[in-house]
Amino acid sequence: MKNFNSVILKPVAVVAFCLSFSTFGYAATFTNQHEGDYVIKKFTFHDGKTIDNLKIHYTTLGSPNGQPVLVLHGTTGDAKSMLGESFGQKLFAEGMPLDAAKYYIIIPDSIGSGLSSKPSDGLKGNFPRYDYEDMVNANYQLLKDGLKINHLKLVIGNSMGGMNTWKFVTMYPDYITAAIPMAATPAPMASRNWIMRKMVINAIEQDPDWKNGFYKKQPEKFQTAYTYYNIATNGGDIAWQNKAPTTKKTEEVLNNELKKKVTMDANDFLYQWNASRTFDPTADLSKIKAQILAINSADDERNPASTGLMEAAIAKIPTAQYYLIPASDKTSGHGTTMTADLWKDQLVKFLEKIK
Repeated sequence: MKNFNSVILKPVAVVAFCLSFSTFGYAATFTNQHEGDYVIKKFTFHDGKTIDNLKIHYTTLGSPNGQPVLVLHGTTGDAKSMLGESFGQKLFAEGMPLDAAKYYIIIPDSIGSGLSSKPSDGLKGNFPRYDYEDMVNANYQLLKDGLKINHLKLVIGNSMGGMNTWKFVTMYPDYITAAIPMAATPAPMASRNWIMRKMVINAIEQDPDWKNGFYKKQPEKFQTAYTYYNIATNGGDIAWQNKAPTTKKTEEVLNNELKKKVTMDANDFLYQWNASRTFDPTADLSKIKAQILAINSADDERNPASTGLMEAAIAKIPTAQYYLIPASDKTSGHGTTMTADLWKDQLVKFLEKIK
């Protein structure tokens, strides 16, 4: 890969801030649902590399006069992934805890995701190797400079979004009243979690078709590795046992899973997983001022509760509390926290506390 200190994206706007509101292609089901683009004229990454005209796409629900809430999606997700029946409908719809009639919900497509700037836009292997610090920094600029939000009532994130939430409250401790990091542990990206991610990363980078990111046809060998990664690190033991209780059924389920294909551009996919490589907020936990409600599930394969890492971190944060969702036939391992009904009552109590 060429070592560019500065790269330029094709301009999508000639000014630093560009709003282009429209509804989704499907019927909007939330109050005042809109989309927009914020363009950062010159964005500097954590390693000093820069990009001109970095675009952050986002979705908003509700009125800008409502209490601002930032929602952060997981790896390979985007804003739309947070609006589904089990999450968005349970949180942002009329009468729900974060009703968009009362709150101003902002859901960005983080760098490299959705309709925000990403390698497949044209730079391919020359796109800077961003990390979570860059994602948080760009989203902060969207909020502060683009949407003119001087203070967040709440930031809530799941998986990668949960790790970004931990980064947000340490990088900008005076900017946030409260935070709910979910399916994430404020500890170094290490052990089995990183080893399994490296399996997918290596499967792409070692594919002869990848060509350091400048491929002419999409590398495909990582597809099988990712299928096994997803099975090994998501779904939950009880749910998987119920789904595949016999060898014959397991073979059937596995064959069906192996037929599924990642449709995302390989570089975009690689960069998103690799962005977690520098995650380690442990040295900055003492900086946190926000009220914290950390939520994990007991059967989370990527954040195993048995390590005690969460309890050790929470003990260092006077403003923090921790809720561990018990494993059951209703949970799904790492994906559990995307089912809001399993922890929504804790959110209601927390919102009462931070009024």
